[in-house]
Amino acid sequence: MDPLAPLIAALHSEGRLRVWSLVITVFGDLVQHRGGEISTARLRLLLGRIGVEQGTLRTALSRLSGDGWVAGERSGRTSHYRLTPQGVARFAPATTRIYAPPRREPVLRWAAIVSLAENGASHVRICPADEAEDTGDCCIVGDLATVSARYRAHALSAEHRAALVALAADLAALRQPICNPLDAAAARVLLIHRWRRIILRYPEVAVDLMPGDSPLKDPRAGVAKAYAALSPATEAWLDGSMEGEGSMPLCAEETPLRFGSTRQA
Repeated sequence: MDPLAPLIAALHSEGRLRVWSLVITVFGDLVQHRGGEISTARLRLLLGRIGVEQGTLRTALSRLSGDGWVAGERSGRTSHYRLTPQGVARFAPATTRIYAPPRREPVLRWAAIVSLAENGASHVRICPADEAEDTGDCCIVGDLATVSARYRAHALSAEHRAALVALAADLAALRQPICNPLDAAAARVLLIHRWRRIILRYPEVAVDLMPGDSPLKDPRAGVAKAYAALSPATEAWLDGSMEGEGSMPLCAEETPLRFGSTRQA
C-alpha cells in the first residue's frame, strides 16, 4: 500500500487545491535552508508525488511570480526559482510560529489578554505569559487558579476541532516508517502544509487548557515527533542528484533549529 495514500487523499478531498500555497510550503520547509533555490524538475517530481499535475504547477509558479513571491531564472532546459526578498519578508514571521518547539516545562504564569472589537465587544484569550506576543487592549498576568470543564469544552471552535481531527488522522498515517527519500520529502511537505494552515489560522490552545475530548492533547508535540522521524530521509532526497543537477546545497548561514531539535533538520 502507498504510505502516502491517506495523506494525499485527505489533501485532495478538501476542495480545490491551492497549489500556489503548497509551493510556498515547499519553499519554507525544503528550500530556504538548502540554498534558497529549487529547480522546476525537482518541484515537478516532488509535487507530482502528491498528485499535482505539471500544468497546474506552471500556473501556480506564474501566479506566485506575478504576485512578487518568487523569481525564476532559466538555466539550460530547466528553470530555478527562489523567494524574492518580498516573499522572504512575508514568510519569515510565520516561520517562527510554525517551527516553535513544544513546551517541555510547566506553565508558571499565565496571561489573560482582552481585545476589543470595533463594536465594543470584548474577546479574552488565555495563554502562557511567555507566549503572549500581542497584549491586546488589556493584559493581566498571574496564576491560573481554576479551569472548569465548561471552559475547556469551548476552548476549540468547531472549525479548529475539525482541523485537529484531520491532523490527527495524518499523524496516525505517519506512524509507519517512511524510508524512501522522495516519499519522506512529500510526507514532510504534507505534514507542514496542514500544520501551517492550522497554526496561522487558529489561536494555539495551551495543553493545560485543551478539552478532555480534544483530537490531540498536544498537537505541536505530535507534529514535532513526526517531523523528526521524516527528516533524515527527506534531507537525503535533497542531498541526491537528479536529471543532471547536483544536490541542493546547505544554506551558508546557520539555519535556526526546528521544533527545538538538537540538530539541523
